[in-house]
Amino acid sequence: MEQLSLLGEGLAGVLTPMNLTLLLIGAVLGTAVGVLPGLGSAMAVALLLPVTFTLDPTGAFIMFASIYFGGLFGDSTSGILLNTPGNSSAIATTFEGHRMALDGRAAKALGISAIGAFTGGMIACACVVMLSPYLILLARAFSSPEYFALAVFAFVAISAVVAESVVRGLAALGLGLALALVGTDSMTGTQRFTLENPALFEGISIIVITVGLLALGEVLHQASRIHRETLTGGPVKTEGSPFPTRKEMRRIVPAFLRGTAFGLPFGTIPVGGSEVPTFLAYGTEKALAKRRNDPDFGTRGALQGVAAPEAAGNATAGSAMGALLVLGLPTSATAAMMLAAFQQYGMQPGPLLFETSAALVWPLLASLFVGLIILLIINLPFAAVWAKLLLIPRHYLYAGVTVIAMLGTYAISSSTLDLWMVIAIGVVGFLMRRYSIPLAPVLIAAILGPLAEIELRRSLAQSEGDVAILFSSHITIVLYALLAAAVAASIIQHTRHRRRRTVLAAR
Repeated sequence: MEQLSLLGEGLAGVLTPMNLTLLLIGAVLGTAVGVLPGLGSAMAVALLLPVTFTLDPTGAFIMFASIYFGGLFGDSTSGILLNTPGNSSAIATTFEGHRMALDGRAAKALGISAIGAFTGGMIACACVVMLSPYLILLARAFSSPEYFALAVFAFVAISAVVAESVVRGLAALGLGLALALVGTDSMTGTQRFTLENPALFEGISIIVITVGLLALGEVLHQASRIHRETLTGGPVKTEGSPFPTRKEMRRIVPAFLRGTAFGLPFGTIPVGGSEVPTFLAYGTEKALAKRRNDPDFGTRGALQGVAAPEAAGNATAGSAMGALLVLGLPTSATAAMMLAAFQQYGMQPGPLLFETSAALVWPLLASLFVGLIILLIINLPFAAVWAKLLLIPRHYLYAGVTVIAMLGTYAISSSTLDLWMVIAIGVVGFLMRRYSIPLAPVLIAAILGPLAEIELRRSLAQSEGDVAILFSSHITIVLYALLAAAVAASIIQHTRHRRRRTVLAAR
């Protein structure tokens, strides 16, 4: 009750004309930058950080929180419409969302994305307020063996369980891990696979990999079909309501809740952001779709494949804000930018922040709820407007995507080598599409590969080479047991499908 009372006082501070205006401006700016391919929510926070420094601390952080969530909303918009997610957290949403857009349901995909983001964010923010002591205990329970087990779980789940072909999934995983190895060894400082080029000492940016595989790979794939399909005129229909029907709501509400359940715990542990829960949420929906023989999943685009990852991503962002405020622990790149903003004002997030700066913390938490409502109001009516982008003839549209993606990539580090790497990775992405090799394992391996390597080496260093430490806690045992069960279920399911295809072929 005390927390609800403090939240009410914070809400009263937010609902003033000035603070509401700051929330609205932050939501619009964050969404606008997030929509641009190659930029995304992290870039939105970085670009707009200086804007907040002229404001008083409370107003600055209220606006900053709105930018934070606005960028997350915008990330999925470019992914659904152009197959170019603004940030890696929107990759999983892109798979089914872009298929829906190509099927003429772009407005519906954007609407479900906005509702999913709102649902996941609201539940996460409520949990941050009510369950913060338990979130702290969960975060403190993770050490190096648990992080490594979590990474292995994500690797196998995406490459072997979710992928249509285990061999192709593992091949894609190997490619992603190879990309992750490029750069400086964080523990020894030695250079690996850099060709003695200083531009590669920091490794290959995930933005470069994402833009190359998803954006340029898609452009090349479309260009290769230029003589097979007519590329003039609008490729799809963009009419339609962004609001789901009652029948659709009954199908996607469980997906919202499943995605939120994946996202909540991941925001409190530093596994790199919302990539893991979004991929796991997508994988779960794909597995359930196979069980119920859903013909839309992987073809026309399934509603659940948009709803679950989007809810997971924003749930992770909400609980990450709680981890930042309660522990002072930035669990993602965007949260790290928030930490920089606190330090700019001479504040250090952590348990003492609630005592020393309660007048700032509780309005900030209340602004998360109000900001999500504003973002939902903004994004739902504009879903059909964004969908009109697909009426642009494809040769113009994909040319524009290429230019914007390349400019966004260059803006990050001003490196021409990054542009050449985008082209090279784009060619690889085109070949992967041509030979039906899944993209998700490459992306998840590139994102989590460095974390898995560091935590494995730390674990073995602590145990002086004894691998038993990797199975020494209840959390690791549970994760590996769940993984074994998932692999066994996948093998049984693949066997059944193979037998069914054999029977049908015999008929």
